[in-house]
Amino acid sequence: MSNPILADSALPPLALYIHIPWCVRKCPYCDFNSHKKPEQLPVEEYCSALIRDLKTESAFAFNRKISSIFFGGGTPSLFPPKAIGEIIDATQKHIGIETHAEITLETNPGTTEYFDFAELKKTGVNRISLGVQSFQNEQLKALGRIHDQSQIYTAYEKARKAGIDNINIDLMHGLPGQTPELAIQDIECAVALAPEHLSWYQLTIEPNTEFYSRPPQLPEEDYLVDIQEAGHSKLSDANYVQYEISAYSRKGYQSQHNINYWQFGDYIGVGAGAHGKLTFRHPDQIIRTQKTRLPKDYLGKETNNLSIKSQIETNQLPLEFMMNGLRLVNGVPISYWQSRAHGNLSELETLIQPLINKGLLEFHTNSGDVVNIRATELGRHYLNTVLQEFIAD
Repeated sequence: MSNPILADSALPPLALYIHIPWCVRKCPYCDFNSHKKPEQLPVEEYCSALIRDLKTESAFAFNRKISSIFFGGGTPSLFPPKAIGEIIDATQKHIGIETHAEITLETNPGTTEYFDFAELKKTGVNRISLGVQSFQNEQLKALGRIHDQSQIYTAYEKARKAGIDNINIDLMHGLPGQTPELAIQDIECAVALAPEHLSWYQLTIEPNTEFYSRPPQLPEEDYLVDIQEAGHSKLSDANYVQYEISAYSRKGYQSQHNINYWQFGDYIGVGAGAHGKLTFRHPDQIIRTQKTRLPKDYLGKETNNLSIKSQIETNQLPLEFMMNGLRLVNGVPISYWQSRAHGNLSELETLIQPLINKGLLEFHTNSGDVVNIRATELGRHYLNTVLQEFIAD
């Protein structure tokens, strides 16, 4: 689609997030935009709406191809591979996809008994994120998950047999009734499967969830510290490298889609409740987008009425930039502050220097002449405190 604003070589990479909003049932800890699926999923109708949405958003690609695609939810594995393939084909048609783009689909082990991973691979999906959360049936029940341990192994084996050679296991810790020993057993079970990537993060109680209104009994703080230290050690011993606060991978298997978020890249968001971030060079501005949340509204509205757009104000940019980049263990190239956030380097250095003096941030040469700003080990431990320093007065 043509646009009077021409592409600029300084624009950041462009990714695509596709939201599938339905689940078999809502988990009590989940604050994502997910809804219990109707008896009959409107697969064709929703795919048509996604493609219309995608065509509208293609105006903001500015001649960039999509560098990565992520199907999130909700539970994308409720949709058949044919539908997933139609969406990928539409992306190629209306925007274009880089030749070696990472294309991820989130899957729930409880929905993959009859899921054809071989057909999914044919669509172009080359990475699976398996929502395991725990290998302990008691913990899975406490989390309201629809799968059990046996279904985890079945789904993983089916994906491997289909030739999926890039699998992430999503694992949580700090669960109701979980001891450090049980948390480490979960990691040992995950490591035994030898996935290429592990997302390992602590359960937090979020507003507007069932757990918020009826809080479960979670492990004490001392237990949580023990779990984090022992878990990190166990993953390191198994040759998983931590490259982000909650992400570990084998060499060469970092999530390219998530790295684009953390390095302040651009992304188009399509689907009910999907968020996006878009950079404009003429005029200089960065826009956040959000689609209407309820599936019935998303299906019932004209595409050009779906999106709410808001500009990130200049005084908000330091927090926006650092909130993403400091999650990465190696930090973010300081040059991205100028090229991706349109920021003034001397103004940022004024904010950074006191934190460097306190041992919370540091400059780091990542590779060649690329200089990153990153949190020190102490800074990562107190990251929320560090980020407070970037909040505009």
